[in-house]
Amino acid sequence: MSLEQKRRLVTELPGPRSQELMERKLAAVPGGVGTTMLVFAARAAGGIVVDVDGNHLIDLGSGIAVTTVGASAPRVVAAVTEQVAAFTHTCFMVTPYDGYVSVAETLNRVTPGDHDKRTVLFNSGAEAVENAVKIARAHTGKDAVVVFDHAYHGRTNLTMAMTAKNMPYKHGFGPFAPEVYRAPGSYPYRDNGLDGRAAAARAIDQIEKQIGADNLAACVIEPIQGEGGFIEPAEGFLPALAAWCRANGVVFVADEVQTGFARTGDMFACDREKVIPDLIVTAKGIAGGLPLSAVTGRAEIMEAPHAGGLGGTYGGNPLACAAALAAIETIEADGLVARAREIEAAVISRLRRLQVEDNRLGDVRGRGAMLAVELVRAGTAEPDPRLARDVARYAHQRGVIVLTCGTYGNVLRFLPPLSISDDLLDDAFDVLAAAFGEIR
Repeated sequence: MSLEQKRRLVTELPGPRSQELMERKLAAVPGGVGTTMLVFAARAAGGIVVDVDGNHLIDLGSGIAVTTVGASAPRVVAAVTEQVAAFTHTCFMVTPYDGYVSVAETLNRVTPGDHDKRTVLFNSGAEAVENAVKIARAHTGKDAVVVFDHAYHGRTNLTMAMTAKNMPYKHGFGPFAPEVYRAPGSYPYRDNGLDGRAAAARAIDQIEKQIGADNLAACVIEPIQGEGGFIEPAEGFLPALAAWCRANGVVFVADEVQTGFARTGDMFACDREKVIPDLIVTAKGIAGGLPLSAVTGRAEIMEAPHAGGLGGTYGGNPLACAAALAAIETIEADGLVARAREIEAAVISRLRRLQVEDNRLGDVRGRGAMLAVELVRAGTAEPDPRLARDVARYAHQRGVIVLTCGTYGNVLRFLPPLSISDDLLDDAFDVLAAAFGEIR
């Protein structure tokens, strides 16, 4: 890589140039758009982000799971450069182009199941989730949608209704779209030993009593919940839920916006238990940093909307399509599914050693390069959001980009690019170990 893959601080963080830019940001951008870091990026590649003051930061966030193949991945850069020289936009609904079709063919191939599929492209995860609901309603002729505790599906009106967490996503922004219902999921750390099948039975019982399958168009679930706290359901939960949906004419929608494209050590998180969704929603890691999302699903469901009922001006933009093809090629050619599992082994080992030494690390969980630690008050299961904030701040000041999440705000999440080196991972988790040693 042209960019040195090493953490290096040349100023205090934020540096003077970042401080100047932050003053401009505060004067030009509304405060509702927050930032995790107080530094401004100038360059990024592999596992390093360089700020405008020349500081090299270790990236454990990947732009919230977007730059899975690494920022500025060579194949992505080359493909986008070639495409931008050819044309930047015609609108697929006006003058179509082969990049869109190629992405659809590729997604039909790599997503779970070997049934006949169709794919439609959009811009963002939330937009794709909304369209999955539209497609399910058109197919079933029913209105209701079930989502789950701790879910996050986006910031549009419908997806805010589908999202569980009030602050900062929903507070003051209602009223929300109707016919959205919430069921209990599976949260092994807080479910008192409830196994996956029992958790699914609990959810199904509530769905049948409060909504009824005859009224239910879709069940929408993240196979591993993202913003809710990187909650991986107990084994058996997803297969049981999918089986109930199939038996009752309900469209099972897997929201793999954050989990997709090798992030969890499988191409898709559903693959681990061989769950085949009716519709799968993808975004984030799909295009190496360019805005693109998709709904892929069973042909008979995807063909339900009338002509002109799906689409959008920028959906499947040619630059994003070129990037997606290059990103997926990179995942397959460079063995990044296997690399995600190597990252899991290295990081989980470090976190479990820390957990033995510090009982404030209540739960260590996750798969692949989608990993987390839930922080609690010492000797209890009581969430400790202050500790999560303090550890993240400590890491930020020392040049490690770390994100928090969770319904209770007490989870540190780790989403390194799959191109990150072992040396960078070791350095980053040395910093985190030091944080737990110093913060009380």
